[in-house]
Amino acid sequence: MSQSESGTVSGTQFQEHPLRATVLGEVHARPFYLTEAPRGFLHLAFMTNGKSNGDERAWLNALCEARGAPAVSPTARFHQVPFGRGILRWEGHSEFSTYTWDSPIAPESEFFGGDMADTPFGEAFRAPGPLIAAIRLELRAQPVVPETVYALFDPISLCVSRTETGTARIVTDFKQDGDGRTRVLVLDNGMGQQAAGALVMRLLEIETYRTLALLGLPQAHECGPEILEIEETLTAISAQLPETKNISANRDLLHQLSRLATSVEAIAAASAFRFGATRAYDEIVALRLRAIDEEMEPGYSTWATFLARRLAPAMRTCQATERRLETLSMRLSRAASLLRTRVDVELEEQNRVLLESMNKRARLQLRLQQTVEGLSVAAISYYVVGLIGYSAKGLKSLGLPVEDKLVVALAVPVVIAGIWWIVRRIRRRHGDV
Repeated sequence: MSQSESGTVSGTQFQEHPLRATVLGEVHARPFYLTEAPRGFLHLAFMTNGKSNGDERAWLNALCEARGAPAVSPTARFHQVPFGRGILRWEGHSEFSTYTWDSPIAPESEFFGGDMADTPFGEAFRAPGPLIAAIRLELRAQPVVPETVYALFDPISLCVSRTETGTARIVTDFKQDGDGRTRVLVLDNGMGQQAAGALVMRLLEIETYRTLALLGLPQAHECGPEILEIEETLTAISAQLPETKNISANRDLLHQLSRLATSVEAIAAASAFRFGATRAYDEIVALRLRAIDEEMEPGYSTWATFLARRLAPAMRTCQATERRLETLSMRLSRAASLLRTRVDVELEEQNRVLLESMNKRARLQLRLQQTVEGLSVAAISYYVVGLIGYSAKGLKSLGLPVEDKLVVALAVPVVIAGIWWIVRRIRRRHGDV
C-alpha cells in the first residue's frame, strides 16, 4: 500500500497520520542480524547525551559516501554500511550510540586472535563521545567448549551456560582484555542464522546495558554523604522544635528547613535522570537474560546468576538512595508545614494583641475628642458672645436704647446651644462617611 501525494493511502480516501510511518517502522528499527559461524563482532558504545548528534551523522554520511552506501536519514536511529569484509552498524539512542562491526573469521584461527583486521575503528574513526562499553564477540561452530578456551578467561568470574535449547553455549568472564574489551564466546551447535543473529544481538545488549545501568552507582555514592548531612541537620532541627517558643526562633528554623529543602530538590533534580535510566537499563538486562533462556552448565555459573550477585546490590543502592531522597523531602515538608502553622498561630496572636491595643487607643482618642469638642464649644461660644457684646456696646454708643450687659447675658445660652448643635451635626456627618 503506497501513499499518494495528497497524503492519503492509495485506493482509500483516508488521510494518514503524520507519525504513522514512524510508528509502523519502529518494530523494524533494530532488526536481528542474520549470521552464521564463524564470525567476529566488535561492538563499541559511546556516551553522547544527544549533544553531538549532528556531527556524528555528518561523519556517518561522509563514511557512507566514501563507501558508496546510502546516506543516513535525518530521523533514522539505525543505519548500516559495508566496511572491509564486513558490515558496520550504527544505532542512535537517547544518551549513547553503538557501533557494531562484524566480519567473517577463518575457522582454523585461534580464539580471539588477530584475525579481525582492517576494522573501522582506526585513526579515521571519529568517536562521538566517551567510550562506555567495548565488546569482542566470536561466533564459532563448535559443539562443545574446547579446554584451551578456558585459559582465555578469568576462572573466578567465568560464566558458561547452554542456550537455544542446547544448540549454543555462551562463555564470558565480564572482564576486559588487553585491548579493553569484554570477551564473549558463542559456540554454535546447530543454530539457524536468525537464532544466531538474535542471540548475538542480545548478548551484546546485555553487556552494554549492564554497564550503563551501573552508571547510577557512582551517582548514589556521591549523593550519600550530602544526604546523610541533611538528615542529621533535620534531626537536630526536629529536636529543637519543642523548645522554641518565640516567633523569631521559629522563623530561623523555618529558614534552615527551606535551605535544606532546596538542597534536597537540587540533589533529586541532578540524579533523577541517572537513577531513572539505571532502572530502565536494569530492566532491559533482565528482559534480555530471560530471552536467552539459559541452562546451567555443570560446574559453572550462568550469566543471570553472576549478574544477579553483582548487579542487584548496585541497583538496590540506587533505589535506596532514591527512596531516601523521597523520604527526606517528605520529612522536610512536614517539618516546614508544622513550623509554618506555629508561626501563623503566633502571628495571629500578635495581630490580636495589636488589634486590642489599637481598639484601646481608639477609645482613648474618642474620649479625648469628646473632651476637646466640649472645650471647643465653650471656647467658640466665648468668642461669639464676646462679639455680640462688642456689637451691643457699639449700638449703645450710637444712642440706641440697648443694654449691652443684658444682651450679652441673654445671648450666652442661645450661643452655647447653637454652637453645640452645629458641632454635633458636623460629627454626625463625619460618622456617616
